[in-house]
Amino acid sequence: MLQTYEATVDQKGNIRLIKPVALPPGHRVLVTVLEEPALDIAETALLSEAALAQAWNQPEEDAAWAHLQQAQSS
Repeated sequence: MLQTYEATVDQKGNIRLIKPVALPPGHRVLVTVLEEPALDIAETALLSEAALAQAWNQPEEDAAWAHLQQAQSS
């Protein structure tokens, strides 16, 4: 079974896996290099903010969470 793991490349060109992976010795590994550089978490959050704001500012969203505001004001 093929599995995909995310990694980044450090300043020296070493590949660093995002999460530790235990592989048996002798397993073959393929490395795919993506065109875009890795984004840090804060940058990713900023890029998604505008799209999420559109969803959050809908009347349906206010109605879905209204019961929590009623509980706070009581």
